[in-house]
Amino acid sequence: MAKIVTLTEAASIALHGMIIVAKSETMVNVVQIAEVTGSSKHHVAKIFQRLVKDNFLNSHRGPTGGFTLKKRPEEITLLDLYESIEGKIEVKNCPHDKAVCPFDLCIMENVTKKMTNDFREHLVNHTLADYLNK
Repeated sequence: MAKIVTLTEAASIALHGMIIVAKSETMVNVVQIAEVTGSSKHHVAKIFQRLVKDNFLNSHRGPTGGFTLKKRPEEITLLDLYESIEGKIEVKNCPHDKAVCPFDLCIMENVTKKMTNDFREHLVNHTLADYLNK
């Protein structure tokens, strides 16, 4: 079955992993995040180092190390995290980046633009704090 909208594994790990860290009262390590998200610990480590570099997390080395939030949960939007991993979301009129459509009417009727705007709007309006009591 086809999926019209999906998240990359990297974006999913970043979003879910950051909620795991935000909910924890202690440091959370790569192995714990990998177990909960069902991901490779190497993939989690790579993604979380990106989040450290972008100042969302503190990284603590050693056998008792792990990650803690660098900012308060209400200061981190899902859009911040998504764009840290995937790059800036671009809202375009044409899903194929065509300057001129060969048809008089777009066959997609700008549905992809609407979906992109709705997706971005959802991400910008939700912070990690929204998921702490769920």
